[in-house]
Amino acid sequence: MKPAPSVIRKLRCAVYTRKSTEEGLEQEFNSLDAQREACEAYVASQKAEGWLLVPDRYDDGGYSGGTLERPALKRLIADIEARRIDVVVVYKIDRLSRALMDFARLVEVFDRNEVTFVSVTQSFNTTTSMGRLTLNVLLSFAQFEREVIGERIRDKFAASRRKGMWMGGWAPLGYDIKNRKLVINETEAEVVRFMFKRFARGIQPQLMIEQLAKEGTRNKNGKPIDKGYLYRILHNRVYLGEAVHKGISYPGEHEAIVERDLWDQAHALIKASPRERTKRPLGRTPALLKGLVFGPSGAAMTPAYTHKGGKLYRYYVSTDVLRTGARASPIKRIAAGQLEAVVIEQVKVLLQSPEIIVTTWRAARKSIEGLTERQVADELRRFDDVWIELFPAEQARIIQLLVQRVDVSETGADITLKVEGLSTILSDLRSATHRRDAA
Repeated sequence: MKPAPSVIRKLRCAVYTRKSTEEGLEQEFNSLDAQREACEAYVASQKAEGWLLVPDRYDDGGYSGGTLERPALKRLIADIEARRIDVVVVYKIDRLSRALMDFARLVEVFDRNEVTFVSVTQSFNTTTSMGRLTLNVLLSFAQFEREVIGERIRDKFAASRRKGMWMGGWAPLGYDIKNRKLVINETEAEVVRFMFKRFARGIQPQLMIEQLAKEGTRNKNGKPIDKGYLYRILHNRVYLGEAVHKGISYPGEHEAIVERDLWDQAHALIKASPRERTKRPLGRTPALLKGLVFGPSGAAMTPAYTHKGGKLYRYYVSTDVLRTGARASPIKRIAAGQLEAVVIEQVKVLLQSPEIIVTTWRAARKSIEGLTERQVADELRRFDDVWIELFPAEQARIIQLLVQRVDVSETGADITLKVEGLSTILSDLRSATHRRDAA
């Protein structure tokens, strides 16, 4: 009587593949396909032993072997725990993991679920002590190789940063990436300069954010600029034309957007203590004519204020009155809002006069090539529109640039303009017009 033929146990085989980077994955036949093809051929060669390939694919493209946080690997472990797999097949053991501790955890999962692990190019059996020793030696070399590669990449990155090279990542606001280099985006660069200038002048960040939102300004991702994003810009030394690595700055290959003086002015305010910041009149209306107003006797009139009934009243008071009493000057004090409104209206009228237009053109054409008298007239006519959009601190700066002095008498006020300030105002008007048109 012939013995009954033995029944060959069917072993369900899962092929796992991995590639550290996404480079080349878009190709019709990539590294993952090559690994799978070799593993499937090995499974087919073991058909007589009852090996059968499961239909599911476990492919991790663009994932490091130094972590277990990989989607396909997680699915593989879940199927192993569910007792759907008997053999795990890989091309090389470092495809499964490059970390010795992580691999030990995987082997524990395999043993607990009676799963055999097979490497196509490295033959060993994990069920024997010699096989486990061989596996540990191979894994130690795999982990060593991974650490050496990591050190080499870090050294190359640091060397490149010391040369000022851009090493990838998202382009900061104000720059575009072309040929792996940062190139200035002039429209965005104006926004960055706008932020630095306003912060350096003492504008509250929240007021600046509201102004940017009103103008429709967005960050690189098309989202409104918030306070956190604003401070990231103010601290980013890339705008100085520098490349930073581990807190150390190096001269960068790219051009700077912000000048050193402007950067220093802004950071002098950032570094100020909270108590010093609260002393700055960020939210209060500044005295537009501070140091510019003089009474009938020629004595200066200084800003002052008082509170009555919960309201703030501002005015300019003669220094003669402060020193010697109320009889020292025919004009003891004058309401600040009233005087400032008169001065502002007179400045607007003066800026439209032919004499001022010609004087401004002659002063500005030295620094602005090709500037015409007509262009100057057009820009000065926009002064009224731009003035409305300015914050109080900026309005005060404009007046300080334009006005030499204001002589107050019982019959009115005479204004003397600064010729040297006219070209600066023209540059500011042109910049504001360009920014508004871009928005």
